[in-house]
Amino acid sequence: MREWHRFVARASPGARPVERDGVHGNVVAAAPERSVVNSVIYDSAAQLAAAYDELAAAYAEVGAAWTVWVPADDDEARVLLARAGHKLDGEPHAMAVDLTGGVERPPDGALEDWTSEGDPSEVGPINDRAYGHGTDSFTRALGGLGGDGMRVYLARREGRAVGCLIVVDHDRNATIELVAVVPEARGHGIAGKLLGHALADAAGRGIETSTLVSTKLGRPVYERVGYRPVGVVEMWELRPGRPARRT
Repeated sequence: MREWHRFVARASPGARPVERDGVHGNVVAAAPERSVVNSVIYDSAAQLAAAYDELAAAYAEVGAAWTVWVPADDDEARVLLARAGHKLDGEPHAMAVDLTGGVERPPDGALEDWTSEGDPSEVGPINDRAYGHGTDSFTRALGGLGGDGMRVYLARREGRAVGCLIVVDHDRNATIELVAVVPEARGHGIAGKLLGHALADAAGRGIETSTLVSTKLGRPVYERVGYRPVGVVEMWELRPGRPARRT
């Protein structure tokens, strides 16, 4: 996730990282209402505690909702965040798949029109439509997305982009982000087939594993292409109007 965060931290006007020992937070002023992009990852609860006040001030400056990704077994971080006013907002699963045995690519024609060299500017609008928040927050947050080490997979129907995902390679692992299919194109296995192509390509590059974080809805899609759960990652959110406090 840390490599992906670095792409997000430069993907929109005013976005910036807050990086301290073992802690990385993205401040995305272009989409203050979307805590999934204004989010924090950390190595230890002690490092999170040391950086907390600076993080809280940075998010308060732009009026952003923000979340901290917490391994479900980290009681120390959970207590720290609850005392500071954060609320548990989600419990997605971390999932992983071993690619060293090779990956079978979807058959020819399974996806009529797809590419591994998609335009990053199409990813935000697809996610906005797919997740139904009624805003263009992903478009605002990711409008300048791009850079070496990131691949954009797009599927099209009748010339229109209807599905996407992003692959970020780091340390022989391929992280999968922003998997989405627009509502009118669902039910055709687009996400799974696009992911199948992405994993086959990754294995061909010598990538050994792939990881992602999945909602309950997405988990069956990922299991069908070989991913298995490796743990729960909690999302502890603080929204404006719920002031941070330290005790």
